[in-house]
This record gives sequence, C-alpha cells and structure tokens, in this order.
Amino acid sequence: MRICRFITGDDPRFGLVDGAGERIAEITGDPLYTRIELTGETFEVDQVRLLAPVIPRSKVVAIGRNYADHVREMGTELPAEPMMFFIPNTSVCGPDDPVVIPSFAQEISYEAELAVVIGRMCKDVAAEDARSVIFGYTVANDVTARDLQRRDGQWARAKGMDTFTPIGPWIETDLDVSALRLTATVDGELRQDGTTADMVFGVPEIVAHASAAFTLLPGDILLTGTPAGVGPITAGQRCEVEVEGIGVLANPFVAADDHG
Repeated sequence: MRICRFITGDDPRFGLVDGAGERIAEITGDPLYTRIELTGETFEVDQVRLLAPVIPRSKVVAIGRNYADHVREMGTELPAEPMMFFIPNTSVCGPDDPVVIPSFAQEISYEAELAVVIGRMCKDVAAEDARSVIFGYTVANDVTARDLQRRDGQWARAKGMDTFTPIGPWIETDLDVSALRLTATVDGELRQDGTTADMVFGVPEIVAHASAAFTLLPGDILLTGTPAGVGPITAGQRCEVEVEGIGVLANPFVAADDHG
C-alpha cells in the first residue's frame, strides 16, 4: 500500500494512493494507530496538498557515512558500526514545502536517502526481525549546512534546522529495499545516482543497531545514508529526490529573507 497524508483546506487526512500515483482514497484516522477503513471519498493527487506522510512524535535517527563512495568523496573513513545522530522532528517538512536557508548558513547540500518509518514501539530488535517493526518506507532529503557542520564539530544544527528534513511523497508499506535506485536532481540536472545495494549497513542492521540504543516509537524515522554525488544547492533552485518503487520528493530552496 501507498499511504499519504494530505489536506484540502481543512484538517490533515490520510489516504491510500493508487499505483499510478494519481488518485487518493481517503481512510479514517491515523493508520499507525487505527485500522485502515475507507471513508468512500476520493481525490485527485494534483487537486490536494500532500503533507509529510508522518510527523515523528519522538525522533529522527539518521545514519552517517553509510555508502562507501560517499565516504570517499567526503575524505573520511568507513565506520566500524552504524554512525547514528539525532535530528529533531521539527526539521521534517513535506513535498513541495520550501527548504528555508537561514542567513547564518552558507554552504547547503542535498542528500538523497531512503527513509524507514517505524510501525510499533520496539527495543532490542534482532536484525532478522526488523521487518516486523517497520511500517513502511519513504523518500528523504537530508539537507545539510556544511559550514555549520565544520564549525560545530557535530551535526545537530547543520542537519536539524527547521525544514531541513523533507520526506514524502507517501509511505510505501510493501517493498524490497535491498537494491533500489535512488537519485537526486537539481533543476533537472542529475547529481546523485546510487543504489541501496551499496549500503555499508542494510536496513535490518540499522533497525537492530538503533533499537539497541533507543526505544523506537511508532512514526519514528530512520534515515539510511546517502550515496556519492552530494553537492551545493542555493536559494532559487529545486531538488528532486527519487527512490525506485516509492516516488519523487521535490522541494524548492529559498532564502529565509525571501520566505517572509
């Protein structure tokens, strides 16, 4: 199933998206917590505003340096185990939402990533049991201020500012993520082109490693790292991230002064 969160002018709603990504069948409640039941209402995707398909009630756990080619391009070393860091849930935004670049950040990069959405509270999950706690998968852009990353010596501010974690366009609940193509384009120019098959640590290992350290809650998001090709993006440009089998997440980048 493809599950989206959308708005038509009122409160956010949830829906099932058809295989073509064109129509939404509305469902009752939040599918993370309630049984999926159709309301009978349908909408065209291009007639609604898609929102971030989930807003984590707790946290985003991100994995750094998880593709060898990206590690090489950044001039760093492969980690011996998944390198984890937190991103606040306030950084999450949705499809077509502007990524707002603050005046104190100068070197902004895009990072195409597969995101994992946790479906139930869990702790100490074995890698072979990881699928049982996963609700589904979506697309993410782990936006980063490289100058702040260097200046701070850690990544909380550089990656966690408001709007710096776009996700969407929806959650795919049934997908083999072992070898999916993921790409990023900026203003139509292909910048990243990788495959999840090249992850140093796969999704099961990431779930196991994260849940050994933290209790994971429904709606928590795990970002799985980015392949080579990251680079600069500036206000006025548009980034599109696509993960095979899920869809395209597109966001414009704007300067804070222009955002009002």
